[in-house]
Amino acid sequence: MKMKSSLVLVAVLLVFAGCSTTRSISNSGYRDDSQSGYRHAVRADPGFAYQGELNEFDVLAVDRTKLVTDEDIARALDDAKRVTLKPGSSILLIQSGAVFPDGPMVTELTRHFKVTAFSGVPPKHRTMTDTEPSEGVSYSRSLRLAAARAGAESVVCYWGTLESARRNMETKTVSWIPLAGWVVPDESQHMRIRLKLAVIDVRTGGWTMLTVEPPADKSWSTQFTRGSSDQRQVEALKRRAYEAGARELTKLSSTEAALVR
Repeated sequence: MKMKSSLVLVAVLLVFAGCSTTRSISNSGYRDDSQSGYRHAVRADPGFAYQGELNEFDVLAVDRTKLVTDEDIARALDDAKRVTLKPGSSILLIQSGAVFPDGPMVTELTRHFKVTAFSGVPPKHRTMTDTEPSEGVSYSRSLRLAAARAGAESVVCYWGTLESARRNMETKTVSWIPLAGWVVPDESQHMRIRLKLAVIDVRTGGWTMLTVEPPADKSWSTQFTRGSSDQRQVEALKRRAYEAGARELTKLSSTEAALVR
């Protein structure tokens, strides 16, 4: 009993030494390399070769190769329109880096809009010649054309980043000892998710960018439950972020919608 009490006591003491990592929500799997002791994220779906994220400049048709003048800026301000999402309107939904948007996000947005899911995997090769528009402008127009052919009035593309920090506990060296059917937790993980959404008007190309307050979570784990604990945190934070993202998108139907471009 004395040993058990001592272990429980030190279980709440943290060692302020650990590491922090970031990963995309589209590449949010987990792997424990027992050889080196280094844990890092890998793709959750082993059948999907993660190819990185969509470039924001490409999605928003920002031509970084073009010389911009003050007249261009003034004209853009004069032509700016409000981006709105009417309840029940059709949207083309894209999750950057993923073949298909996450199910919980599709579910949340389907409550308010007609959702057509579209791939967010970036092209492996895009070229630009002197006679062609920049690859960013060209790619954005291709997305808008795909949306138009699907009858969607808007394109919604979102990016998500998971940020996590782990701290070892004093029980690290004794976590393998079973005590009455349980194991002493030896590590805590703090995690939060940052979600950003771009809403693009298919007809005009005008756009607005939204963010949500990053939801956060803390979890305790043992060496035997590290991976499952991590993935439970990921899924819980995704659901919370997607709910918040859906609420922000529905606000665009109000008169407070943001000016774009």
